[in-house]
Amino acid sequence: MDASTLQTFDPGTDSDGFRRALGSFATGVTVITTDGPEGPVGIVANSFASVSLDPPLVLWSPAKSSKRFEHFAGSRRFAIHVLGADQRDICATILRSKTAISDVPMHLSHCGMPIIEGALASFECNLEATHDAGDHVIIIGRVTKAHHSAGEPLVFHAGKYGEFKEG
Repeated sequence: MDASTLQTFDPGTDSDGFRRALGSFATGVTVITTDGPEGPVGIVANSFASVSLDPPLVLWSPAKSSKRFEHFAGSRRFAIHVLGADQRDICATILRSKTAISDVPMHLSHCGMPIIEGALASFECNLEATHDAGDHVIIIGRVTKAHHSAGEPLVFHAGKYGEFKEG
């Protein structure tokens, strides 16, 4: 990297620069679902990570400013779905509205959790813990059931969706 292109800034005063720097990290795309009082609710998130194998824990971090935050902040259970490269349309559908999940191919698990069909992986979780984290909340889930299939992931980098291809 050419040192003349490196931009140094204070993330406390330049939130746009901070967002661009964070966008340098490619992530997978997930949809988190829960069973809300008005039916299934979905939210798109790229803040997913594994935490522990024993016990099986994962985390994600919704923004407090999200119109869907209240549905997930108070939920005792949720499912995290890792989308495949061919599921970009599901992501776009979920982004439309909180009830758009009803337009996505899904089924209810044995305990009534909305499960998106065809996801590369899904993790059914019970709430383990939450931690305040500035303008987000870190939600840790204990995985009670997981599903996995082969395929290429949908990725997000620098504000754009794409695919990961093995070379």
